[in-house]
Amino acid sequence: MKHFLKVLMQFFLYLYCKCLWRSLKFVLRKVTGRCELQRICYNNKPGARRTLKIESSLKFSKSELLQSAVSVHPDAVEKTIEDIMTLKKINQDTNPQLGISLQASLLQIVGYRNLVVEVEKLRREPYDSENPEHEEILLKLWKLLRPDVPLKGRITKQWCEIGFQGDDPKTDFRGMGLLGLLNLVYFAEHDSVTALQVLHDSLQPNYRDITKKDASKMSKLEWEKKKFDKAIGYSFAIVGINITDLAHTLLVSGALKTHLYNVAPEAPALAHFQQTFCYLMQEFHKFWTEEDPCDIMEFNYVRTKFHKRILKQLRNKDMALCPHFAASDHLVNM
Repeated sequence: MKHFLKVLMQFFLYLYCKCLWRSLKFVLRKVTGRCELQRICYNNKPGARRTLKIESSLKFSKSELLQSAVSVHPDAVEKTIEDIMTLKKINQDTNPQLGISLQASLLQIVGYRNLVVEVEKLRREPYDSENPEHEEILLKLWKLLRPDVPLKGRITKQWCEIGFQGDDPKTDFRGMGLLGLLNLVYFAEHDSVTALQVLHDSLQPNYRDITKKDASKMSKLEWEKKKFDKAIGYSFAIVGINITDLAHTLLVSGALKTHLYNVAPEAPALAHFQQTFCYLMQEFHKFWTEEDPCDIMEFNYVRTKFHKRILKQLRNKDMALCPHFAASDHLVNM
């Protein structure tokens, strides 16, 4: 029965998209004298609300020109807009703002696609200890986070001081490749005050209060051990790589479109993604503190809960995660 209902719903959805939806568009065009793209631009403010609707309209159009518009090269956007307005018989002289609005949204759409490709390329590039550039970036991270502490050697237990698992950080970048390292460096360099504070806090154990009832059941030695067993500091670098994975997932799934379409006036760039990572690091640190987990073994549970909260925020088409964040001061919250 459930399978039958699912198939029925899919059929009606298909019917709506193929027939009713296009019929409605035709009627609205006749009544308003405007095509769907015109109605979207005139009835929605700049940002995610407008661009998401334009993106959907282009993708589901029966015109090959409109369908292919979402994947054109950025340099071809202006010409593509001219072709679209010619196809829709829109006079550019009497509708100058329409062309500007369509161009800005299309730049966001193709820019997002290109950003996914760029980020994925960095994620797939493994950290290579034989590559001088990679090594230089890693050493830069140490200098940014431990400016007053000389590194005794390339392979040393000192790396644990900034949250790596062992004496050679290269093994920790396997999941996120060079992207994980670049994000950490960006955070430490562009929002150094916050990064240093988060690192400091992550190294501090958070001791739990033991109730009098619990304390009365144990010896002083047991009480001290119980108290110190509840330390919940976490590994800064490892968490940063993990949050890079979260940011990457949000980007590839398309969930970050809401945020990036609201903060990037035109094409989203790598810097926008890295600023988003900075925000997620700061917010996760706050969330971790608020959740007050028993120990680091609860990390995955807390991360999943945090992920769900971010997804919920991004469902709001007016959401810009960090328009006020230090690393994003120059962005325009559209």
